[in-house]
Amino acid sequence: MVKAKKQILIQDTEFKKAKNWEGSVCLDDDLLLSDQINKAPMPSEPRKMNFILIGLCTKGKISYRMDTEELVVHAGEMLVASERHVIDGYKCSDDMEGLCIMMSVDFFHEIIKSVHDVSSLFVFARMQPVMKLEADEIATFTEYFQFIKQKISDNHNHFRKDLIRTLMLAMFYDVGNVIYRVKNFDESLLRSEKVFTQFLKMVEENCKRERRVSWYAQQLNITPKYLSTAVKRISGRTAVEWIESYVTMELRVLLKNSTKSIKEITEELNFPNQSFLGKYFKEHVGMTPSAYRKS
Repeated sequence: MVKAKKQILIQDTEFKKAKNWEGSVCLDDDLLLSDQINKAPMPSEPRKMNFILIGLCTKGKISYRMDTEELVVHAGEMLVASERHVIDGYKCSDDMEGLCIMMSVDFFHEIIKSVHDVSSLFVFARMQPVMKLEADEIATFTEYFQFIKQKISDNHNHFRKDLIRTLMLAMFYDVGNVIYRVKNFDESLLRSEKVFTQFLKMVEENCKRERRVSWYAQQLNITPKYLSTAVKRISGRTAVEWIESYVTMELRVLLKNSTKSIKEITEELNFPNQSFLGKYFKEHVGMTPSAYRKS
């Protein structure tokens, strides 16, 4: 799919529009299932996700960019993506087939609010959103998908919504078990995981104006050393690397998808001057902001 050349402000995805996809079934504005994701109309410009997505590629492959990182999902692989990610460059092979579950953030947290272990597991999918499934795991996910789809369509069942929530939670446990198998971590990581989750959310919300590890540590009431150790332990990346990653993503999005001048971007992201921004961007991306904007 060719990316639009005109510069536009990046927009959120629209969950309601997805309800018009061919082959999809919906539960209000909270849950959507589609077994014909290959027929979904994908946007030609970057979109920021405002929902949780769990997808299984059953045939062919799908490629896309998540926060400017190139990713490919092959047959037999699952994708778990959370809100706030920027998705772009979606392409699929001619023979691609797959199953897709989209849910609102509120619906997701409503289901898992009392099950910390499950919510903790899903955090790990941020570092590895694409996971290879075993044959029995593929069969299990497919069975959940079909059963949940059936219950969504069962409007005569008095307990329909409660049944769907219960089935979704059961599916989350099985998806979480896949993540557990892939990540291979122990219970002692849960404290570090909590710190990492809070840190990442804060970086997403504040990276435009704050890039000091000490500032984030202060907000979390821990020492910078503890924060750095926890983040490294969970993600394999340093706190500084995470901050730089989000700042670079914001720069890329603004350069490609807004008409703001480099001077305006410099001010918005709290850089001391354009020269400093230029050196920072070239160090992390390998080209100047102007060259990137033209590429």
